[in-house]
Amino acid sequence: MGSRHRSRVLAMQALFDMDMSDNSSDERFKRFCANFNPSEESRPFFETIFEGVKNKLSEIDSLIEKFSSNWKISRMSGVDRNAMRIAVYEMIYCDDIPSKVSINEAIEIGKKFGTEESGSFINGILDSIRKEMETDSEES
Repeated sequence: MGSRHRSRVLAMQALFDMDMSDNSSDERFKRFCANFNPSEESRPFFETIFEGVKNKLSEIDSLIEKFSSNWKISRMSGVDRNAMRIAVYEMIYCDDIPSKVSINEAIEIGKKFGTEESGSFINGILDSIRKEMETDSEES
């Protein structure tokens, strides 16, 4: 498993923890890191993703909801929701990561930690977001 994949898994778990505890404090994050002990190699990207998603959460959630017909973000499973949040953050803010890589990583995380339907659910929403982003960038 590559360090970026490990970073994404840790970020999903930390975001899931934040969701379930309804606590996004620095103290909670420090406790998470103490328990899961991110490696020196994966920690920088993990922290970048976690903080980025946390800081842009309402923007990211709005975009996910826009493309998830009849699904409120609060009704989605915690794994699916947070895997997609990471991918959307990367698609918007990480120019060095191809969108398809972000989508594939989210699908894999969803399959590993979510339900049987997680992969196709995540893929459908993220691919729609990707297509719109590509259309918007072509028009610019």
